[in-house]
Amino acid sequence: MPVYQLTNELNFPPPQMAEPSGLLAIGGDLSTERLLQAYARGIFPWYSAGDPLLWWSPDPRTIIIPDEFHCSRRLRRLIRQQVYTIRADTAFAEVVEACAGIPRAHEQGTWITPEMQSAYCRLHKAGFAHSIEAWQREELVGGLYGVSLGRGFFGESMFSHTSNASKTALAALVETLASWHYLFIDCQFTTAHLSTLGAREIPRQRYLALLHEAFRHPTGPGLWTASFPTAGEIP
Repeated sequence: MPVYQLTNELNFPPPQMAEPSGLLAIGGDLSTERLLQAYARGIFPWYSAGDPLLWWSPDPRTIIIPDEFHCSRRLRRLIRQQVYTIRADTAFAEVVEACAGIPRAHEQGTWITPEMQSAYCRLHKAGFAHSIEAWQREELVGGLYGVSLGRGFFGESMFSHTSNASKTALAALVETLASWHYLFIDCQFTTAHLSTLGAREIPRQRYLALLHEAFRHPTGPGLWTASFPTAGEIP
C-alpha cells in the first residue's frame, strides 16, 4: 500500500493505515498546528537529515504508566543524595541541542535536525513542549524534552553527560505527572534502556483509547518552571 502523501491541508490519514513498520505519511510541514494535530491523533514525525518528512504511528506503541515506573535502588540513592538539581523549562533549547548531539548506537547523525529543533522550540514558546533538566553546580548535565497535551506526555529525547542524570530528570517528571493524574508517557518505540525503567508495549488501538481519555482533560499550556520538585523531594 503506498504511503499517504500529505498536502498543505492540515489533515492526516487514520493511524490504522500505517505500514507494518509504523510509517503512515510523508510530506507536510512542522508547523505548530500540524504537530499538535499529529500528537492528538497518535502520530509523530521522525526522519533523518536529507530525507523527506516522515510521520509514524507504530503498532505496538511503547509507553510508561507513571505508577509502573521502575526506580532502581541505585537511582533512589542518587536522588536522596541530591547529586542533581532538577529544573523545568529553564533551558529548553539547550536540552534539545544536547539531545541532538548525543551519539546513539546503530544511528548515523541525528533525527533531531535543525528544522526539528526550531519546530519544538516554537512548541515550547506556545506552552506545549517542556524540558526537564538535571543541573550540577549550575552546569546542565542531563535532561529530556517532550510535549504535554491533555493528560498525556509525549517524550521525544533525553541525554546524559554524567551518570544517571537523565534518569533523575525522568524520575522527577514521572513523580510530577503522577501527582497531576497523567495517564501515560509516550515513548514511541521500545529500547532496552526504556524497558529497564518500566516501559511496556501496548497495541495501537489501546494506545489510541488512552489518548482519547487523556484528551478529555484540558491542556494547561505555559511554563513548568515552578512546578517540579527538587531531586531530594522525590520519594
